[in-house]
Amino acid sequence: MPKCMRLISLLVAIPLWSVSCPAHAQALIPHTLQLDPSQLEKQGLSLAQEAAQLAQFQQYDLALPRAQLATQLAPKSDQVWFLLGGLYLQNKQFDQAVVSLQKAQTLNPKNGDVLFALGSASFQQEKYQAAVTHLQAGLKLKPNDPEGLFDLGNAYYKLGRLTDAIAQYNQAVTKEKKFWPAINNIGLVKYEQGDVTGAIKQWQGAVALDRQAAEPMLAMGVALYAKGDREKGLALGESALRIDDRYGDLKFLKENLWGNRLLSDTKKFLELSRIHSSRQQHPSDALR
Repeated sequence: MPKCMRLISLLVAIPLWSVSCPAHAQALIPHTLQLDPSQLEKQGLSLAQEAAQLAQFQQYDLALPRAQLATQLAPKSDQVWFLLGGLYLQNKQFDQAVVSLQKAQTLNPKNGDVLFALGSASFQQEKYQAAVTHLQAGLKLKPNDPEGLFDLGNAYYKLGRLTDAIAQYNQAVTKEKKFWPAINNIGLVKYEQGDVTGAIKQWQGAVALDRQAAEPMLAMGVALYAKGDREKGLALGESALRIDDRYGDLKFLKENLWGNRLLSDTKKFLELSRIHSSRQQHPSDALR
């Protein structure tokens, strides 16, 4: 349960009036409670920690106002502004996210995670070249960050720089051997390049790392079916959609960087009577 949050307000003490007050006008001077800035900052950091804990449980509506207040109480903390920017990103409030993240960057230019977050904001706004700039800057500070490398690969992919994208994905896997999303996305690129066999090999590797990875499982199923191995392709597709039915939505797949060639084959695959019937009989129990 979250701790009770104590809100700070300025209290004005009304002075007492004497019955023998003089007849002439008298200035009324309120006495303002003097607050300890260090104590306010401490409370702000405590609020930020609470907001971060709420965010871990995806309670973003509760986390956001706490983080907003935390920036008022601890305005010189780059971590608090970074947290607020991340919450805005989660809510797809990109303009507010950028403002908060830029504030964090001003306070601490050496925080690579802030630059990665700015890259994510630019990517989601479809400003892919700006995303590349932010991500490259972040990687200068944290060159071994697999997620930063992965995000840069995605930005290159959206810019059509497919060779550069694969290079970044490979670097991400080099830094973290079990980072299957990067392996999966190499498969996405290879499929768009017409290297179906190479794509299938990548997706096999991704599924070997995580047997519950629905995305590479479905992609492999579609590719095998299109290649002629229909029974195995259908079985994989059914399994993937039982794990996470969101991958049966072409819009969701496009958001996850599935290219036109793979989307076209997937559309045909999803329209197959066996796949359609399977989705109706086994709705996904996966967490949303």
